[in-house]
Amino acid sequence: MSAPLGGIDRYFSISARGSTVGREIRGGFATFFTMAYILVLNPIILGSAKDKYQHTLDTGQLATATALVACVMTIVMGVGGNLPLAIAAGLGLNAVVAFQLAPLMSWADAMGLVVLEGLVICLLVLTGLREAIMNAIPQQLKQAIGVGIGLFIAFIGFVDAGFVSRVPDAASTTVPVQLGAVGRLTGWPVLVFCLGVLLTIGLLARKVKGAILISIVTMTVVAIVINAVADIRSWGLTTPKVPDKIVAAPDFGLIGHFSLFGGFAKAGVLTAVLLVFTLILSDFFDAMGTIVGISAEAGLLDDRGQVPGIGRVLFIDGAAAVAGGLGSASSNTAYIESAAGVGEGARTGFANLVTGGLFGLALFLTPLLTIVPLQAAAPALIAVGFLMMTHVKHIDWDRYEIGVPAFLTIATMPFTYSITDGIGAGFLSYVLLKAVLGRAREVNWLLWGVSALFLVYFAIDPVEQVLGVK
Repeated sequence: MSAPLGGIDRYFSISARGSTVGREIRGGFATFFTMAYILVLNPIILGSAKDKYQHTLDTGQLATATALVACVMTIVMGVGGNLPLAIAAGLGLNAVVAFQLAPLMSWADAMGLVVLEGLVICLLVLTGLREAIMNAIPQQLKQAIGVGIGLFIAFIGFVDAGFVSRVPDAASTTVPVQLGAVGRLTGWPVLVFCLGVLLTIGLLARKVKGAILISIVTMTVVAIVINAVADIRSWGLTTPKVPDKIVAAPDFGLIGHFSLFGGFAKAGVLTAVLLVFTLILSDFFDAMGTIVGISAEAGLLDDRGQVPGIGRVLFIDGAAAVAGGLGSASSNTAYIESAAGVGEGARTGFANLVTGGLFGLALFLTPLLTIVPLQAAAPALIAVGFLMMTHVKHIDWDRYEIGVPAFLTIATMPFTYSITDGIGAGFLSYVLLKAVLGRAREVNWLLWGVSALFLVYFAIDPVEQVLGVK
């Protein structure tokens, strides 16, 4: 082995972990192609929402921001954390930003709350409060939160694709949604979505690496062909047609566009605090599960079942959330799709240099990333929803003090179109049932405090009336 490669081997412990440079490179490619769908989905999810002032974000600038933050933070995780753990904008987290934060404030304010979320996570890691918070929330309730977010994401996919639509209020019907735009499926765009769902689930069932990305690319090509030969009134936000150019200079217009405390003024202190808490909860615990899961899959856990350098890894993950807010790409976090790289043999952070480099290359391919219609990308949301739904098997439904809060968490998120409301419903019902069963002492004081905050959140209207605020 040459001297340069010898230095790389020693720094990343490639040989010590039973890997090779070749395996790390293959693993880096596998991880990128498995999670590259985020370069399409993140701009679509954030770009499809409007802030309080009816402003939307440019999809080209979002594609640049998504690729840039993923590139930088994936490399930082590789060099600083030495784990084959790629980082990018978190699905579910971007839904919170797009559909919970933005409608209450400006985009800059929303991204400022994302920055605050990341800073709080970093502080929690530095102070050691991570363990206290981890122990405060029952594991099965954390799993229910993930399942609820999965259903919420799937519902967004169905709506964005036009497979499900809201029934016009003028009909005075008690049915809130319906199939298609008129109670049945019509038009070529919806057909693209349906074929995309079938293709995606078929590829997933066959365990094809990069199944989601393959589906998005394939159905985008199909949509381009259909758009060229058929008379289609509208595809929605994005019309699939061949761009004038494939390579373009990245547009960094959204970088640094944030307001750290603007959200508190726009949405109110209580609401802003709860929104930041929602982001922290979704990001922090999801990252913990991902980090432990990937490390276990790679055989990197020590004799006590702990991740090597977990403090550094968690801090970098928190810093990734900060970077996501600074770049207007939404909160970034560790990706479970890194398991694809581990499956290809990656065992060290060297694989991240490859994955991060490919994200850097994507910075110059934004014209290709902005031709994907919602109907071609939405099947990925259905697939991700399914994957997150699989955690429901870990919930003990026979225990009412677990099953009922889990059910309310899962059901409330899509039914209220609010991740925050789902978490609050779960927490409040959990502490109530524990109290009713005479086991209130089993509930950590931190969970009691957060539940009290949620109680005020749900009862904010009568509370404001009593206090004379309204």
